[in-house]
Amino acid sequence: MEPIIAIVLALVGYAFGSAKIINEGNEALVERLGQRHRTLRPGLNFIVPFVDQIVMEDTTREQILDIKPQKVITKDNVYLEVDGVVTWQITSMEDSFYKVEDMQVALSNLVTVELRTHIADRTLSETTSARNQMNQSLLQIVNETSKKWGVKIIRVDIQSITPPESVQKSMAEQQAAEIRKQAAILEAEGDRQAAIKRAEATKESIRILSEAVTAKPETREILRYLVAQEHVEANQKLSASTNAKIVFLNQGLSEGALDQMLGDTVGTESNGNGQT
Repeated sequence: MEPIIAIVLALVGYAFGSAKIINEGNEALVERLGQRHRTLRPGLNFIVPFVDQIVMEDTTREQILDIKPQKVITKDNVYLEVDGVVTWQITSMEDSFYKVEDMQVALSNLVTVELRTHIADRTLSETTSARNQMNQSLLQIVNETSKKWGVKIIRVDIQSITPPESVQKSMAEQQAAEIRKQAAILEAEGDRQAAIKRAEATKESIRILSEAVTAKPETREILRYLVAQEHVEANQKLSASTNAKIVFLNQGLSEGALDQMLGDTVGTESNGNGQT
């Protein structure tokens, strides 16, 4: 009876020792007597105890590698601090185990070297403005090398590009100057448009007045009255200020100018109508 119990226990122990459960999203690499044997997929798998050995179990899901801040120098000799993030995924468990010693260290060094090379070929302004272009270029170049490691690089993102404080201050001043320049241009354009609108309004007002004077001669006397009233109100406003100087306008000159303006306008209208 005891030999039977011993055999049963041995079989149970063998079954437990040979059964291996691999979680979903993982794979495991098995060696038999020190040599590559096979890859275990998610689910229940069986190996030969004491003969087979699981040497690696890792995820096939996407993984994130943080590139620590690096001191790099641009083409125009400006020191920058750059960091980034790499998204990667194992596509071949065997290659990732047998062809590289430490995957994360290898990827970090590869991305860092290529990042330094890319920035060294660009000036500061080119570096800050071509971040997306550098991301795509890095992704392509790093993938060419990592492919033989059984790894696919999904995305490379340069997170921050930080120049020295003195350079940041100069960039801020340059940006502020550009903003002031644009504001001055917009203000000048606004003044120009306003002047054009005022000139057009004045032209239209003179046209309406000339038509009114032509149609009704008594309108000329009304205009003289309105001009005189404006002179009186202007003198009152000037006298109300303690710092203002009172300037008396020559009513005769104003009326003469008004007569000349209306006369010229009416003459122009008449000549135009006569030619017609």
